[in-house]
Amino acid sequence: MSVRVVLLSHSADVARGVADLAGQMASTATVVPVGGTADGRLGTDADALEVAVEAALDAGDEVAVLVDLGSAVLTARTVLADLPDGAAVALVDAPFVEGAVAAVVTASTGAGLAEVVAQAELARDLRKG
Repeated sequence: MSVRVVLLSHSADVARGVADLAGQMASTATVVPVGGTADGRLGTDADALEVAVEAALDAGDEVAVLVDLGSAVLTARTVLADLPDGAAVALVDAPFVEGAVAAVVTASTGAGLAEVVAQAELARDLRKG
């Protein structure tokens, strides 16, 4: 079992860009970008997130979900609330870019979901100045 990192963004370009960045730092991890609406506008797509999470669970993976902005949290919470009890999925409270990189790098080491989440959440405290 491995941890798949799902990135939910209001923008397809942002989701793909962050997935590309994180994926280049840890090519053995699976990163799934989910961005924008089904018709290509800015926004979040609950159905696309559900498909990404269920595909990971069906493959036997655990899932760490990172989101970019506040309303994406609502979308993620709604989707995750409909999962069966005990599903190995976590909504990660971390900055989108830094948290994604930390999550993907940690997942690439074979760490479990709890460690991936913990490392991503540490990114909240990274000082840049």
